[in-house]
Amino acid sequence: MDFSASSIADRLDGLDWAKVATSLDTRGFATTGRLFPPAECGALTALYDNPAHFRSRVVMRRHGFGEGEYQYFGYPLPPVVEALRRTAYRRLVPIANAWRERLKLGEPFPDELGEFLDRCHTAGQSRPTPLLLKYGPGDYNRLHQDLYGELHFPVQMAFLLSVPHADFDGGEFVLTEQQPRSQSRVEVVPLARGEAVIFAVNYRPKRGTRGDFRVTMRHGMSRLRRGKRYCLGIIFHDAK
Repeated sequence: MDFSASSIADRLDGLDWAKVATSLDTRGFATTGRLFPPAECGALTALYDNPAHFRSRVVMRRHGFGEGEYQYFGYPLPPVVEALRRTAYRRLVPIANAWRERLKLGEPFPDELGEFLDRCHTAGQSRPTPLLLKYGPGDYNRLHQDLYGELHFPVQMAFLLSVPHADFDGGEFVLTEQQPRSQSRVEVVPLARGEAVIFAVNYRPKRGTRGDFRVTMRHGMSRLRRGKRYCLGIIFHDAK
């Protein structure tokens, strides 16, 4: 398996990023197609059972988050996770800054992840946020936003590591969009093993008759009916 930084960069660079930007602007999410073959998905899943990779484990029921569990990676991140995070950030930062400009939010995000993380750490957000999630029968994830402090990057990624309808049934990735003075709109995003969904963390801009306004986004997972489902989450801001 080639988990080299150059291989990860080549895969991400091969995406149609103009199409990704358009989908994020109009729907609040985009999908990538398969970026990891089955063997690499298996290798990523296997990391879950090695506590040396992680800083903490969260049992969702204890916090009212849903049912299931996940683990946050510790620093230093596994090389494949580090490469994904840094390369994807470079590709996503123009989209993030375009949103920031449209919503008149001030200072743009820096071009490189390292500088952005320096800002996070200066603000007291120094704990890494990439994570592996594990779900079993009956598990689900309530609608939420992954905000861990004052600073946050407005887009994140989730990679499905299990095979739908073979490893598990149910467990669909779900997004909701809430416009001002309007009922929520729900979107179910089907994914293949090794594919990622790129989505808004907490809002995206939407064009209105009086200019751009914020549309609030939340994400979660529907109840798993059978089997096990593993997912890799790539969040770009660190946590307090």
